[in-house]
Amino acid sequence: MSTGGSGDTDSGTNRTERVGIDALLERIRTGYDRIGPQDAAAAAAAGALLVDIRYAALREKDGLIPGALVVERNELEWRLDPQGSHRAAEAVSHDLRIVVICNEGYASSLAVASLRQLGLHRATDLIGGFQAWRAQGLPVDARPGAPS
Repeated sequence: MSTGGSGDTDSGTNRTERVGIDALLERIRTGYDRIGPQDAAAAAAAGALLVDIRYAALREKDGLIPGALVVERNELEWRLDPQGSHRAAEAVSHDLRIVVICNEGYASSLAVASLRQLGLHRATDLIGGFQAWRAQGLPVDARPGAPS
């Protein structure tokens, strides 16, 4: 019998599993191999699509990875779905190797889970995100308007 209108029942058939974000990230990440900055750079050189999902203020503050496709997180699935009417020109196939990059490597894991649900089975993310890329001394385009 339901109490309080939350949708929970004594039988548990309608209960939503409760899990913390750390456990959720661990579960998601066991489904694919994440890669580090050097491997991401090598993947890009071999034709993988780097996708930067950081919000604008971080991109303006820290700069951009040369050649990365910038897609706001709330548009990611629409822009990368090869069958979608709003797809980016780069979203050519479900077989495309995609490396999602956020600021520190957390939101990107959640984004990869969503992309994999769309059938983008080669999607992965960058361990440590943009900050790890930069810390490894990999190329970064200066922030817009920053002195050279």
